[in-house]
Amino acid sequence: MMECPFCTGEGGDVVWRDPVLRVVLANEIGYPGFARVIWHAHVAEMSDLPAAAREHVMRAVFAVETAQRTVMSPHKINVASLGNMVPHVHWHVIPRYRDDVHFPGSVWSAPQREVPAAVLAERAAWTPALREAVVAELNRLPAWPA
Repeated sequence: MMECPFCTGEGGDVVWRDPVLRVVLANEIGYPGFARVIWHAHVAEMSDLPAAAREHVMRAVFAVETAQRTVMSPHKINVASLGNMVPHVHWHVIPRYRDDVHFPGSVWSAPQREVPAAVLAERAAWTPALREAVVAELNRLPAWPA
């Protein structure tokens, strides 16, 4: 079995962490603001976590979504936990726009269009404000253990 990239690396640019999870900006091409909420321990499924841990993860996911909506004003937020390639509890929290490369499909589907570099640059410029908003939202969560 291949090494788990979330056990051997951060999985992106760390914005916030606590004793059990971290939030990273994934730096996915074409998707400024794409974030992941990653459980530190190698656990394959949400149902493998105790109830309090599942609630903690989802509070973090919702906090990231709130920050993205506030700062980036996307048309939609996609929240996904796939783990098909990385059997490690993590959630993708992805701001979506009608003009993004894959819309209305998932970010893993066939491209539908090109997005002008200026549009992506404008959205990427929101990153510092997004980082601040994510940290502010996450700092409002109950401390772990809840």
